[in-house]
Amino acid sequence: MENGLSWEVLGSKGLVKKHEFIRIMVQCLYSLGFKKSASCLENESNVSCKSDDFAFLEMYVLSGDWDGCLGVVDRVFDNGNDDMRNTALYLVFKQCLFEYLKRGDACTALNVLRKQAPLLRVGKEKIHRLACDVVASKEMESGEVDECLVQDLRKRLLVELEMLIPSPIVIPERRLEDLVEKAVMDQIDSCLYHNSCDAVSLYKDHLCGRDQIPSETVQILMAHKNEVWFVQFSNNGKYLATASSDCTAIIWKVLDDNKLELKHTLQSHQNPVSFVSWSPDDNKLLTCGNAEVLKLWDVDTGVLRHTFGNDNNGFTVSSCAWFPDSTRLVCGSSDPERGIVMWDTDGNEIKAWRGTRIPKVVDLAVTPDGESMITVFSDKEIRILNLETKVERVIPEEQPITSLSISANGKFFIVNLSSQEIHLWDLAGEWKQPLKFSGHKQSKYVIRSCFGGLDSSFIASGSENSQVYIWNLKKAKPLEVLSGHSMTVNCVSWNPRNPRMLASASDDQTIRIWGPAKPKNQLDNRKPQ
Repeated sequence: MENGLSWEVLGSKGLVKKHEFIRIMVQCLYSLGFKKSASCLENESNVSCKSDDFAFLEMYVLSGDWDGCLGVVDRVFDNGNDDMRNTALYLVFKQCLFEYLKRGDACTALNVLRKQAPLLRVGKEKIHRLACDVVASKEMESGEVDECLVQDLRKRLLVELEMLIPSPIVIPERRLEDLVEKAVMDQIDSCLYHNSCDAVSLYKDHLCGRDQIPSETVQILMAHKNEVWFVQFSNNGKYLATASSDCTAIIWKVLDDNKLELKHTLQSHQNPVSFVSWSPDDNKLLTCGNAEVLKLWDVDTGVLRHTFGNDNNGFTVSSCAWFPDSTRLVCGSSDPERGIVMWDTDGNEIKAWRGTRIPKVVDLAVTPDGESMITVFSDKEIRILNLETKVERVIPEEQPITSLSISANGKFFIVNLSSQEIHLWDLAGEWKQPLKFSGHKQSKYVIRSCFGGLDSSFIASGSENSQVYIWNLKKAKPLEVLSGHSMTVNCVSWNPRNPRMLASASDDQTIRIWGPAKPKNQLDNRKPQ
């Protein structure tokens, strides 16, 4: 079959066997439907896609030569006790017995069982079950022999055997496409700027530029009258909510051209607003602050729907989060006596966690599947509570934690530390140590970070030096440092539906929207809003 090609190699490293390369090329041509080209290549190279053993197997199966078929199957497996081998032999026996019994030749079927059953190397009980399976099969209901059915079953058997027989007797399905895809994935994995799900060109090695991630200010929002402390895109990426020390929150709408316009100014708080949270269905928005009560707003109308807390002083909330059903929410207070409370959207208390075990709540979040609640307590302790099993895991940090954020897939979370580090933990608890990211400045204020980009491959964070920092999860040092703000950047949010849109909120009273860098020959048309 190989015509002396087995010793020839290809490539500058001499690692690719020429005859193997030709075989998978032929297989690829056949799988793409180019049968004439595949046949021509086989004839010219004298290299067949099918090995001699499989060619014989195909001939034996389609012609019903079961002795020859069983012999090939038994020969191509190195290990006589291989489960795959036994499965293959079982399938051949089943088809063989079916055909004899279908034609009413029970005597021959019995002889085959007696003669060939030892090949299976299994007990009598399994042989007996094999015979019972064949006799009881639906195709045995009629005594008439349907040759079309027989041929279809033989072709199906050949496909099943092809999936069981090891290489190089059989080439794994779509082998060339698989090899190329793995090569492309390796290039993508090593590309620190990769941020697109578009198909990758095979004409050159893959390498993205910084234009794949948000790195340039494309719009400046200036509606707040004081420091902007929090910013968060909605889950569908169509809205942006911002919170300010001017005691208001604002809902912005993302237009089709990726520009933002003011939709609603939410005015009801008497103290600074430092936190917002979108319901999973994006119809509702929660707002709160360290010295403020929790309020629920209708996103479409901007109308206040409910203020949580029954006493005269209200329930001051430091952070809050939604459950996936958008009907339940949970909030934590910086007042240890208040603890953590779960409410429905009408303000009815569903569950509460209070007492000496519940100290000051710094931040909290609920996993996207609603199974676990992650809480940061008293600055340095992370608790992960499985709400169903009640199992709790505690992660101590050595430095004060200022914020918490969960990845979109719910597998990871990050915390910002006052020691100027961001720690990445896995939710499953398999890691003994976190991945650490550094470079930004944080020592005095609450700085918030977020996951973002394609498959949450990046982390972005604010900084006390008025800059925005972006890391690729594969590197501990910043990938990009974005300048534009004039004071501390308190919070950032990556648009979950647009991997090239990032928002940042600053003490300079502005929100900056970041997008890909424009070609140098384009004019800068940015206008403050």
